[in-house]
Amino acid sequence: MAEHIHCVIIGSGPAGYTAALYASRANLKPVLFTGLQVGGQLTITSEVENYPGYPNGILGPQMMEDFRKQAERFGTDIRYTLINKVDFSQNPKKLWTDDGKEITADAVIVATGASAKWLGLESEQRLNGFGVSACAVCDGFFYKGKTVAVVGGGDTAAEEALYLSKLCKQVNLIVRRDVMRASKIMQERIQKTPNITIYWNTETLEILGEKVVTGARFKNNKTNEIFELPIEGFFVAIGHQPNTQIFKGQLDMDENGYIITKGKSSYTNVEGVFAAGDAQDHIYRQAVTAAGSGCMAALDAERWLSSKGII
Repeated sequence: MAEHIHCVIIGSGPAGYTAALYASRANLKPVLFTGLQVGGQLTITSEVENYPGYPNGILGPQMMEDFRKQAERFGTDIRYTLINKVDFSQNPKKLWTDDGKEITADAVIVATGASAKWLGLESEQRLNGFGVSACAVCDGFFYKGKTVAVVGGGDTAAEEALYLSKLCKQVNLIVRRDVMRASKIMQERIQKTPNITIYWNTETLEILGEKVVTGARFKNNKTNEIFELPIEGFFVAIGHQPNTQIFKGQLDMDENGYIITKGKSSYTNVEGVFAAGDAQDHIYRQAVTAAGSGCMAALDAERWLSSKGII
């Protein structure tokens, strides 16, 4: 027989834990399913210096531990498992864990986040957090006055390169093709920025360094020239993938798979299902904005449950 839960939260990043905190304090008795990456993207971030309340900064994994403990303090039931199937076509909603257990829920908060796309290099994963990053806004400050590389050819890469150009001595933009996919205005800004150098037709072969990034090896695919650049930071900006695959065909999404929410709320197209954090935010993608939207989703869920007379 299926277990019934008033409020299910899927995901354990800043959005999921904040939703759990607010839902617990509202006596919704939430159950949070962590997913595979407990704590979300912040668990692969080293120092977090731009989250309010931590004047000396904090390690990403420790910050997520603090979020978890605060949610548990108010009674959140945290389960270290994965939801891998849902059916939102009826009330109550149906969900299944990866071990086949069936759950029914009155309200569901989707906070499954997004994952950065990576190049797939061994050195990239080994040095992740030690000079390799997928977020210039998060980590750019650590490279003040230094030389860095940004990989990518779209608007994300252009934005990251421009942001870093205000902090770093030199920014090397590595573009795989002979053109950029970024909008014309972004390309013009890149070309007008004196400390950004574009390397066209170039792919990354290896990121260099034992314990921290010291350089990278590249190949020009037009001339077959292999060359190295001394750098201290390597930023991968080839996009993000929202972790929303299990909701396809049930929740409205944009062309990239981000869940569409109504206006300034967390309401989705399905009554009783709410979305928060990077699963629905492709613009800001910050821990503080994810936490804020988790708060919104819990408040929206509480009001919806109350309006239906469920709580």
